[in-house]
Amino acid sequence: MSIVNSIQQSVTVSLSAVFNQSFTEKDFQINQTKPEFEGDYTVVMFALVKSLKLSPEAIGNQLGEHLTTTYPQLFTKFNIIKGFLNLTVSDTYWTSFVEKNYTNNNFGKKEKNVKKVMVEYSSPNTNKPLHLGHLRNNFLGWSIAEILKANGYDVIKTSIVNDRGIHICKSMIAWQLFANGATPESTHTKGDHFVGDYYVKFNDEYKKQVDALIATGKTKDEAEKEAPIMKATQQMLLDWEEGKPDVIALWKEMNSWVYEGFDVTYKRIGSDFAKTYYESNTYLLGKDIVQQGLAKKVFFKKEDGSIWIDLTVDGLDEKLVQRKDGTSVYMTQDIGLAELKYDEYKIDQSIYVIGNEQNYHMKVLQLICKKLGMSFADGIFHLSYGMVELTTGKMKSREGTVVDADDLIDEMIATSKHHTEELGKVKDFTDAELKDLYDTIGLGAMKFYLLRVDPKKTMVFNPEESIDFHGFTGPFVQYTHARIKSILRKNAVKTTDDRPLTTDDLLKLEREVIITLEQFPLAIEQAAAEHNPSALAIYVFNLSKIFNSFYTVHSIANAETKEKKQLRLAIAAMTANIIKSSMELLGINVPERM
Repeated sequence: MSIVNSIQQSVTVSLSAVFNQSFTEKDFQINQTKPEFEGDYTVVMFALVKSLKLSPEAIGNQLGEHLTTTYPQLFTKFNIIKGFLNLTVSDTYWTSFVEKNYTNNNFGKKEKNVKKVMVEYSSPNTNKPLHLGHLRNNFLGWSIAEILKANGYDVIKTSIVNDRGIHICKSMIAWQLFANGATPESTHTKGDHFVGDYYVKFNDEYKKQVDALIATGKTKDEAEKEAPIMKATQQMLLDWEEGKPDVIALWKEMNSWVYEGFDVTYKRIGSDFAKTYYESNTYLLGKDIVQQGLAKKVFFKKEDGSIWIDLTVDGLDEKLVQRKDGTSVYMTQDIGLAELKYDEYKIDQSIYVIGNEQNYHMKVLQLICKKLGMSFADGIFHLSYGMVELTTGKMKSREGTVVDADDLIDEMIATSKHHTEELGKVKDFTDAELKDLYDTIGLGAMKFYLLRVDPKKTMVFNPEESIDFHGFTGPFVQYTHARIKSILRKNAVKTTDDRPLTTDDLLKLEREVIITLEQFPLAIEQAAAEHNPSALAIYVFNLSKIFNSFYTVHSIANAETKEKKQLRLAIAAMTANIIKSSMELLGINVPERM
């Protein structure tokens, strides 16, 4: 039980005992005491004034007296400031907490429960490599999956690969026109980059053809429709849908090049999936559901034969679910895939990690599923995130101005190498150890920077700022961990049953570190409840900052007494464990040495 839970419980019991009324935890608030006041936790009592017909000060005095008298092992003193009851938790409680948990590598993680959650993330297209936006998506999806696991959920990580459609055919047509049989192997190019280059070539050629047609007197709309390369692409899509053997063979080969490239990137960044769905296998899903919806009068058919749903009563508009020629749209496929996921895994919640440009689409998807009476509809959750921009502005893949994930990773690792060498503390590392260290710092800096921001916010990624060893960054947290590990290599914690940790007066900074350590389970809970890894990033940064303040003021190796040394070593050991656990949930490794 956390200290907050213990306080809630003891306050509830004490209120009932003192005032002869029934109370619940909803009748008051508990906050951490503000730094300018004495105490650890504060009971806010204003909500009690009306029912008790007493001033906050009178309630606080009676409650404080009862708490310190009845629970002396928990509370040592109290004070009241303007109706806020500030409670000081006993040193014995805090030192016992450290002694019990400083060797526990699983502290903060919950026992498994029966809830099953699916997290769908990454969802790339097979016409281009992963880029910076995909990195934020992958880091968010992977991290929230791990955070939910730490909260006891059974988590299934999935991805839907957009491996068909007009955009894929664009790369295929450009390859036929310009490649002269070249392959990733023959050009020594990573497969996803190779195919992505032809997507850019398509758009370059398309623009030329449109401009040429406009020069002959065609309107822009006419030119865009009549450009030979676009007509060829549209024909290829029809050939693919009809299963034309040579088109299917080229499609499979080019997609295989992309998958090989994706696998390399996924391995580098640590993304993994229990199940991958492919749009080529799911794009016909949902057609039967549309017919069922028509029969239930959830959908309606227009005169041209197209099928729609009217959501105007829900504050939205009419939404197409099947074209007049009988073909499905993305919404149809998504309804079908949502049902397939539930049928396969019987999930309690289905989390979609998708950019905020799809907010409307996801709202409509859930609403349609609800109107169709699908049991899983309430469990659909859109983890909506903002776009990532660079300091140079927005990215556009068709113009070839996107920052490829691989290039950015290489840049981050090179930057981490430069910064680390500047500090000059790696002379005793082997080449293999240095390579591993640079990878750890570079990737850690990028992941932390992209995860430290609330997912809902659009953000600007600054590679140079992300690798600063002194700011709100991954390398700062990693360095704190390495610093503690260095201390612990030279000084071991030695406690036994007959020689427990000291219960002498805790100093202010010792208390601050211990209180922050104790809040780790709440940080994991908050991150899971809000689907927000930034809550954990902020927590571990604050823990690192507080520990560094403590260590700057108070020596560990040369503590005032042997008992103090053991206590501080235990605090340091627990801090290192929690930093490691926090960073692991963000997908970030922490080095033993830096």
